Amino acid sequence: MNETQARDEICRVGRSLFERGYVHATAGNISVRLSDAEGGGYLITPTDACLGFLDPARLARLDAKAHQTSGDIASKTIALHATIYKAAAQFSKKTSCIIHTHSTHCVALTLKPLVAANKRWPELLPALTPYFVMKVGHVPVMAYHRPGALAAADEVAQAIAHYGAAGTPLRAVMLARLGPNVWHDSPTAAMATLEELETTAHLMRLSAEVPELLTEPQIEELRQTFCARW
Repeated sequence: MNETQARDEICRVGRSLFERGYVHATAGNISVRLSDAEGGGYLITPTDACLGFLDPARLARLDAKAHQTSGDIASKTIALHATIYKAAAQFSKKTSCIIHTHSTHCVALTLKPLVAANKRWPELLPALTPYFVMKVGHVPVMAYHRPGALAAADEVAQAIAHYGAAGTPLRAVMLARLGPNVWHDSPTAAMATLEELETTAHLMRLSAEVPELLTEPQIEELRQTFCARW
């Protein structure tokens, strides 16, 4: 995907998410890591931009050190995105797109206590559905930090390294009270991951009681058949 295509894809995905209610107002951001053939660096949506009305020509362009070179002022989350790209590349080398939203159902789940099964990060959701296990995987919840805080980037990098070392590489993390960051090898794939995550959060909230979870043999079958990261 060249830079022109990446600009168009960011705008297409942003508009789709906005029109279907996955983002609202000026919340959320999308970035793409460009290949060396395209000069490297990043494209990211501008600060306070509505994802439903993006202009390809006005997206922020940054170099490999995340210094802005053109476009409108970059989203304040570029430091977090750059950290995710670097950390995730150790386990998923083709990672090239990150989407952050303030998705309603995901955020709602962080407004009540969550159990930290691994003694550090609680997980947003258990193994509810096969497609959540297959397409999303584990989603650790980061402690609350103000939007744009560098401490959040450090914590996310630690979580990516921890899960990757355990053989369950991440495709998403949840920022408490803010929203998920998801990543994949294209804007389309990242959007699909986000959709699956938010839909599963919605299902969880619709359940009056804690639903029955997939069993370990069922999860193992998903690992063996579909390479699920769980």
